[in-house]
Amino acid sequence: MSEMELADLFGVITPTVRAAIRFVYKSGVLKEYEAQKYIRLENEYYADVYSFPMVIALAFRINSYGAEQVRNILLERMYLRKEKINIYFSLNMGEKASPMN
Repeated sequence: MSEMELADLFGVITPTVRAAIRFVYKSGVLKEYEAQKYIRLENEYYADVYSFPMVIALAFRINSYGAEQVRNILLERMYLRKEKINIYFSLNMGEKASPMN
C-alpha cells in the first residue's frame, strides 16, 4: 500500500503516516528493506509501497478510528482461526505409576 492508501485506510493525513513509518524504522521493529519497495507505476511515475507487516505495525502505532478498526479486524481474525492447537500433558504427582492388571 502507498502512503496515500495508508492515510485513507487509517483516516489520518499523510504526515502522520510518514511519522509513524519513521518511528517503526527507528525503533527497529521492521527494517526498510523488509517493509518498503519502490515500484514503477503504469503512468511512468514511481511510488513507495509498504508490506503487510508495516500495515500491522502502523495499525498499532497510529491512534485513530480507522486504525482501531484495523486492529479489531486483525485481532478478531487471530481469535477466530479455524486451526485449533491441542496441548496434552499429564500430571504425575510424585507417585510411581502402578502397572495396570
